[in-house]
Amino acid sequence: MGGNDDRAHTVARLNSVRRQHDSARDRVVPEDPRPDTGSIEPDWLLPQAQRADTPWSALLPSRWRSARVNPGKQGALAMAAAGVFVVLVAGFAVVRDAPTPAPAPPLAVVATDTVDTDGTVDAGDAVDPVPSGEAELVVSVVGLVTRPGLVRLQPGSRVADALAAAGGAVDGADLLALNMAARVADGDQIVVGVVPPEAAPPVSSTTSEIGASTDGSGVPAGVGGSTPGGTVDLNAATVAELDALPGVGPVTATSIVSWRETNGRFATVDQLAEVDGIGPGRLAKIRDLVHVG
Repeated sequence: MGGNDDRAHTVARLNSVRRQHDSARDRVVPEDPRPDTGSIEPDWLLPQAQRADTPWSALLPSRWRSARVNPGKQGALAMAAAGVFVVLVAGFAVVRDAPTPAPAPPLAVVATDTVDTDGTVDAGDAVDPVPSGEAELVVSVVGLVTRPGLVRLQPGSRVADALAAAGGAVDGADLLALNMAARVADGDQIVVGVVPPEAAPPVSSTTSEIGASTDGSGVPAGVGGSTPGGTVDLNAATVAELDALPGVGPVTATSIVSWRETNGRFATVDQLAEVDGIGPGRLAKIRDLVHVG
C-alpha cells in the first residue's frame, strides 16, 4: 500500500511540472517596438512610437509630444548668422564701454624750508623757483593803421613788426617820422599820423612806457608844445602831448592834429568842439589845460 502511494505522488508531481512547461511555452512574448538598427542614435531622433517614455512626457500636451525640430539648411544658416551677429554686438559693446585710462596730472613742486629749533628758517635749503621764459610784449598801435589797438609781439621786435601786426598803415599815413628799425618795449605806444604839410612838425611818434616820446628826428616830441605853466599849446602840441591830456586818447589827439593841418591854426580853445570826438564834457575837462599860442 505504501509503495502505491509513493508512485501516485511522483506521477502527480511530474504532471504538474509538465503543465507549467506547456504554459510557459504557449505564453506570447511582446516584441520590442524599437527596431535594432545596429547604430547608436539619440532617443529624440526616433519617431514618437519608438521613443522611451520619460517622466517629463506626461507634462507636455499630446500634440507636442511628437514634434521634431528640423530647421533645414536655410534655418540652420539663419541661426548661425544670428549667433555671429549677437557675438559681434556683444564684442562692440564691451570694447566701447571699456574705461580709457586718463593720464595723471603732474604733481606740483612745493618748496620746503628747514625750520631750526629756534624758529628761524634756513633759506639755503629752499628750492629756487624755476626761471620762466621772457614774456611777450604788448604794444599799442593807434592812428592810421588797418587794425588799431593792442598787438602782441615777441621780445626783440621792432616798430615795423608792430605795424605789420596791426595790419599795416593805410594810405596817407606818415611813416617817415617813425624809425622802423627801433626796438619796442612792453607798454610802448606807436602813433601813426597823417603826412604833415611842409614846415609842420611830424604827427607820427613812438611813446615808451615811461612817457618819453620821440618823432622821426630822434628829438623828444614834447619840446615846444607845452609852456612852463603846464598848459599845452594847441597849435604846437604833438599827438603824444595831446594824448597825455585827461579824456583825450591817441585817436582824438590825432584828430586834433589833423584838424589843425586841414583848417590852420586854432584861434580859440572853443574851436576844439569842431574836432571829431570832442564833445562839451570832454572840452570842459581840458579847457584849463590847453591854450592857443
